[in-house]
Amino acid sequence: MLNPEISRGKKGPRAAQASGTGSKTTAWRFVVMISMVSLLSDTTYEGARSITGPFLAFLGAGAAAVGVVAGVGELMGYGFRLLSGHLADRTKAYWPITISGYCLNLLAVPALALAGSWEAAAMLIILERLGKAVRVPPRDAMLSHAASETSRGWAFGLHEAMDQLGAFVGPLAVSLVMFLQGGYRTAFGVLLVPALMSLGMLFLTRAQYPRPQELEIPLPSLDKRGMRKVFWLYLGAAAAIGAGYADFPLIAYHMKQTGIMAEKWIPVVYAAAMAADGLAAMALGKLYDRLGILVLAGVCVITSVFPALVFWGGEALVVAGMVIWGVGMGAQESVVRAAIAQMVPPDRRATAYGIFHAVFGVSWFLGSAAMGLLYDVSLGGLVALSTGLQLLAAFILLKMRGQG
Repeated sequence: MLNPEISRGKKGPRAAQASGTGSKTTAWRFVVMISMVSLLSDTTYEGARSITGPFLAFLGAGAAAVGVVAGVGELMGYGFRLLSGHLADRTKAYWPITISGYCLNLLAVPALALAGSWEAAAMLIILERLGKAVRVPPRDAMLSHAASETSRGWAFGLHEAMDQLGAFVGPLAVSLVMFLQGGYRTAFGVLLVPALMSLGMLFLTRAQYPRPQELEIPLPSLDKRGMRKVFWLYLGAAAAIGAGYADFPLIAYHMKQTGIMAEKWIPVVYAAAMAADGLAAMALGKLYDRLGILVLAGVCVITSVFPALVFWGGEALVVAGMVIWGVGMGAQESVVRAAIAQMVPPDRRATAYGIFHAVFGVSWFLGSAAMGLLYDVSLGGLVALSTGLQLLAAFILLKMRGQG
């Protein structure tokens, strides 16, 4: 069975003895610094992603080309994490791989201002997604080391909350540039500022914490055997969550097609969902540190309600459903990542994050495609698929409590 201290996200007695106020302060400083890197990087690329579709159209790309570019970018953005995580664990070059990924991810954005054709812009958009794929597994592994000193759920929750703040600020900054008649190229050029700030904070963090793995407090119950059965069970639950989560573009499409929500209010509803995401990430992170995997199982049960609300409900129910949708997103980016660190030894953690992100991304892609097809055939089938997969994930997570 899972060690109770692991299932609740707690540290063992040896870790408690080894932990001190100074070491916790040091770990928290790392968490905050790497979270600031994420806030600034999200400001950069989420700001860009809010206008890449219209920009490709401005350069002459058709709808099919825009769809293919977005699909290829996301598939690479998840699939390549498998290789990145394995390479990071094998070479122990966590910082070089993370830094190279951030440079590619961030500098591709302002370079869009120089793109003279939609093909060139498409290449830069795909490179931006590739850069994110390279950096995420080793970054998450390093964050997990510091989180062992702080509280894993709270650390990952704070990181996600700052992520979402950047995701909120970036599109607003781009909207302001466009409102002032700056144009697409000016907007991409302005995003060079948070990109350089993010890289500056990244290099500062690297200088102060050259070996974040030394912040790790080993849990007595984790051995060196590698990926245990509980990890693979967890991966199955994550795949069910990813495949069963209706993507926002489909929900927004439904709002527009049915006229449930005025088109001008759809971005506002999305912003409300993102606010719920950030707040839920911190709250659920705290709960995870007390209750463990039960929190994630409970979230899956709660979010299983949102498909019926957003696809069958009126305006008020759609808004309520989107808030619940945002809570689930907050859990996916905080508690879901924090739990992996409880199951895998430190020297295999980047590999584990790479596997997780790849499986989750492919599952999300397949689930989104299936729900897109079902939308035109049977709205009830769509709701049943989304709801059923989330309840299946909750069932697997509850079964995990008795597994080792």
